[in-house]
Amino acid sequence: MKLISIVTAILVTAFLYLMVFERSALLTFARGDAPAQSASEVEVPSEAPSETSLEEPLENGVVRVIAVKSIARQIDSAVILRGQTEAMRSVEVRAQTSGQVISEPLRKGSYVTQDQLLCQLDPGTREASLAEATARLSEARARVPETEARLQEAMARLDEAKISDNAASKLSEGGFASETRVASAQASVRSAEASVAAARSGLQSTGAGIQSAEAAIAAVQKDIERLKITAPFEGLLETDTSELGSLLQPGGLCATILQLDPIKLVGFVPEAEVNRIEIGVLSGARLAGGLDVQGRVTFLSRSADTTTRTFRVEIEVPNDDLAIRDGQTAEIIVSAEGNDAHLLPASALTLNDHGDLGVRTVDDKNTSQFVKLTLLRDTAKGVWVTGLPDTANVITVGQEYVIDGVPVIATFEELVQ
Repeated sequence: MKLISIVTAILVTAFLYLMVFERSALLTFARGDAPAQSASEVEVPSEAPSETSLEEPLENGVVRVIAVKSIARQIDSAVILRGQTEAMRSVEVRAQTSGQVISEPLRKGSYVTQDQLLCQLDPGTREASLAEATARLSEARARVPETEARLQEAMARLDEAKISDNAASKLSEGGFASETRVASAQASVRSAEASVAAARSGLQSTGAGIQSAEAAIAAVQKDIERLKITAPFEGLLETDTSELGSLLQPGGLCATILQLDPIKLVGFVPEAEVNRIEIGVLSGARLAGGLDVQGRVTFLSRSADTTTRTFRVEIEVPNDDLAIRDGQTAEIIVSAEGNDAHLLPASALTLNDHGDLGVRTVDDKNTSQFVKLTLLRDTAKGVWVTGLPDTANVITVGQEYVIDGVPVIATFEELVQ
């Protein structure tokens, strides 16, 4: 019994081995075909050798590449910024006094000139207040002759008292006047001096009353002038002026005025390029609608934005026809000092092991060398870069398959610029 079980186990094991590891041979045997050759025994017909690819090294490790002969040219460098248009001046014209609007409103979009009336306020009782202040001034001025006369009278009495006092003193020295008379004369002098002081005080009080009345008149007149709210400069109304019948308090908004001619282009330059911009240099911009404009830099901030670490740049642009609006997006180009640069296809750029941007060139010994570059400008025809000598053989195809010192065979193509 045990022998039969052992034989059965051996047969099952052999069958499983054939099914798992020799399945193809077992199936071929079952079909009666010839044994299949192993993959290592099958001869694969060799294909015809293809043309040597750029990345395939030739004899002695030489690599075939495509290069261009690039010559440096003088270009006007530029700083490119993203910004927006901004009105030269924008003012919210507000009331300085209270009153009801009694003028017809001007609608937004209207063109106003300097000092044009925007809002007229009801004068109310201001004319009466002016008349009252004028009457007080006249009254104060009328008291001036009276107070001056009192002062002159007091000064005359003082002179008389001094003469009497002097005479009594001399008579007393000769024994012809009593001490009582001398004391009475001195008391008269003191009384006269007090009268003079009072008269002078009255005259000063009259002068203060005149100044107070004049100040009241000036205040009322200024308040009356503020009833007419006018345009501080020539421009466009961004909002309607206050509606007829509305009540304006001090600080109440009458209208908002924009001055759009000229207009400003505002951008923010990074601190790495701020030294390339100068006041007065020519600048240009393309607005979001496709309009191209030109102007000059009028302002460069000396203080950086605390958040972005950028500096504000303002460019003044003519806007005679008011075609440029406030707040339009603009791509700004600020001209800077020119440089000798090479125009290369962007595909020629590569990185070295340190992550530096540059190109690989073919030197005089026909070996590849990496040259670190500085990118100046990106255009539709390629990129303007500096860092190469005046003439350089730049690898444009195959630069990713060589490193410094690798011998190359360069096929030169014409560089379209």
